Amino acid sequence: MVASSELSAPKRSRPIRAIIVLFGGMLALLLAIGLSISFGAADIQLATVWTAVFSFNPDVTAHQIIREIRLPRVLGAAMVGACFAVAGALMQGMTRNPLADSGLLGINAGAAFMLAICFALWPSLPYLYVILFSFLGAGLGAGIVYGVGSMSRGGLTPMRLVLAGAAVSALLGALSEGVALYFRIGQDLAFWYAGGVSGTKWIHLQVMSPWLLAAMIGAVILSRSITLLSLGEEVSIGLGQRTKTIKVVGMVIVLILAGAAVSVVGAVGFVGLVVPHLTRFLVGHDYRWIIPCSIVLGSLLVVLADLGARMINPPYETPIGALIALIGVPFFLYLARKGGKEI
Repeated sequence: MVASSELSAPKRSRPIRAIIVLFGGMLALLLAIGLSISFGAADIQLATVWTAVFSFNPDVTAHQIIREIRLPRVLGAAMVGACFAVAGALMQGMTRNPLADSGLLGINAGAAFMLAICFALWPSLPYLYVILFSFLGAGLGAGIVYGVGSMSRGGLTPMRLVLAGAAVSALLGALSEGVALYFRIGQDLAFWYAGGVSGTKWIHLQVMSPWLLAAMIGAVILSRSITLLSLGEEVSIGLGQRTKTIKVVGMVIVLILAGAAVSVVGAVGFVGLVVPHLTRFLVGHDYRWIIPCSIVLGSLLVVLADLGARMINPPYETPIGALIALIGVPFFLYLARKGGKEI
């Protein structure tokens, strides 16, 4: 009886709308990438962007600017947006907590704290090891949040989890600031605190890509199980799912995605909160569609935020974390006012 009542809930899938969102979002993403590459201190025509990507000429200055500076920056923004969006979608599905997001639950702050340790103790550490420390910090933040939240009576609830995440994020942020002041690395960490992709290089993308690809494939493979888990743990167990295994594998994927993203762009929040909700509103509650659509929409959001960061006050850049927070904070307050219920 429990399973039948849960399954009768509005967990519908909208495959036709999902296909439209997926392909429409991909076209919008390609257009946004082209505009983002062409805009900057030296404005470049879209035709030049096309030739620089497919017919690179090292003797042309515009081609060098595109290939060595702007293209890795924009591709990094797209990859980071996909990471945060999918991480948020997985967390919301596994925990059935509409307020779940790697930035709100201490994962981003944990990764940023470990980055501070790396810059303080091993300033010349290769990027591969930096990203590994970022994974470790993400796991540290998540472990502390879930441990603190589980201490209260009644177990973890959406609001308790968010409150624990806010407290742990504040603690880890303060520790990061203390490390920065003591070792005098505040200027080096300012980039990660503000959030930005201006320093993204090809080496960052090369190291990040295998982790990202493996995590995305894992998320897609796990998507059907996440859909069943989002119906409720009892329903999922009744349908033959190994819920503990799914949660462990899913959390490992979340830590990889969030850790990789923070190592490139910094502790940017709210992407993993807003995008999954928007995706579910558009395509329904089937994670076989939510995951790929979140990849596209998350990438589009961060690419547009990076473009806006350069357009607001040129030649200076506005932190993309601040721009996304202008959307994310009101959305979070709206969800909190509804008691943590989905839109």
